[in-house]
Parts: sequence; C-alpha cells; structure tokens
Amino acid sequence: MTSTLFDLSGRTALVTGSSQGIGHALARGLSGAGARIVLNGRNMTKLETCAEELRAEGCSVEVLAFDVTDHDAARAAVDRFEDGVGPIDILVNNAGMQHRGPLEDFPADAFERLLRTNISSVFNVGQAVARHMIARGAGKIINIASVQSALARPSIAPYTATKGAVANLTKGMATDWARHGLQCNAIAPGYFKTPLNQALVDDPEFTAWLEKRTPAGRWGNVEELVGACIFLSAPASSFVNGHTLYVDGGITASL
Repeated sequence: MTSTLFDLSGRTALVTGSSQGIGHALARGLSGAGARIVLNGRNMTKLETCAEELRAEGCSVEVLAFDVTDHDAARAAVDRFEDGVGPIDILVNNAGMQHRGPLEDFPADAFERLLRTNISSVFNVGQAVARHMIARGAGKIINIASVQSALARPSIAPYTATKGAVANLTKGMATDWARHGLQCNAIAPGYFKTPLNQALVDDPEFTAWLEKRTPAGRWGNVEELVGACIFLSAPASSFVNGHTLYVDGGITASL
C-alpha cells in the first residue's frame, strides 16, 4: 500500500511555464514519480529543446504550446490534447512573472500584465482542465502561490496581491470542485534560486538579508519543491483540499 501512495504511473501531468525554473524542475520530478509530462509555454523552440533534454533522461514528454493568459486559446489547446492524446490527470499552474517597482510609481500596464499572467492564467487553464476532470470524477490541480500569499515586501505590492489571489482561488476551486472528486491545492515557495529571482540571488546585500531572515539560513533549490508537488499529485493527498503548503525554509513561521 505504501509503495502506491506516491506512484504517478499512468498519470499525465500538464505543467504550465515549464521550460525553465520551478516549472521545469517540477515537470522533471513528476516524471521521476512515473508521470507522463506535458510541457507548456509560448516559445515552441524553447519547449522542444527542453523536451528533448528530458527525453534524453528517459522522461515521457509531450509539448503543448499556448498562451495561458488567453482564455479561448487555453481551452482550445486543452480540449485538443484531451481529444487527441488523452486525459490530463494532474495540472500544475506554474506560469508567472514578477515586476518590481515602488507602488506609487508602479506602471498600470505592468500591473495588468501581472494580473493576467499570475491570476487569469490559473483561472483559464484551471477551468479548461477541470471541465474534463469533473466529467471523469477525478483530478489534481496544484497552483503555485508564494510566501507573498501571506507576506509583503517593499516594491512588489502588485505581485503580492496576485499571489494572495492565487491562494484564495485555490480555496474556491476546492470548494466548488471537491464534490466532483478533484483535489485542488497550492504550493507556496519561499525564496528559490530561479531565473525570476536571479537579480536578487546576485545581490550580496539581499542574499545576506535572506540568509538572516530565513530559519534555514539559505536560498532554496528548486528540486526541494518536487516532494511537495508529488505529494499533492499522488493518492497520498486524497483528502487534502484547499490547502496552501509553504515550502519556505521556515520564513513564514518566524519573526
């Protein structure tokens, strides 16, 4: 029994924004647990390069290029995959972006872009996939939130707003869809070494602050998110719903 709790054999997992960073690491990790993975992004060349790299490691990989901020495109792509390839059993809504700047001068177009990329994408792809999951009576949806779902820092107020919305949209998904057999949860990463955070990683002053502020005393490595993702994708989490799992080295636990 225990050996099957985290087994994803025979499952298909769509990971949005999976050509680099956290999404790429999660796709690789889900494959290691037995899943066929579906890479998503807008740049087909980048996706194909990533897919070939993972196939060389023995991963079973499909590619599904579409813009997660486009509701109609997301639905059409998901429907096409379900009809032509097979069911999507696991969705990881990972696509996201950051834009830093003082709130009093924050550009309105950048704010709208954050809303579309970080929130609308979760709704768009989540709804498109959930329609099929509901019909089957089963499915796993994992949304990537952030420590900024609970905390704020200077210069990223709009990003904080979007990630707070992701955590609450996750609760809403669970509330609406749990009765149909879906488990909808979120992972809230702390500060991880990713392309999105590279400027901060390269800033000695910020890194010193982070190491002092985080009980674990360091940046996270993206591979350290894989275990949480496998848990929330697997039978082991069959009665976990609407939960946000913080993977943050203790930063939200400590003043």
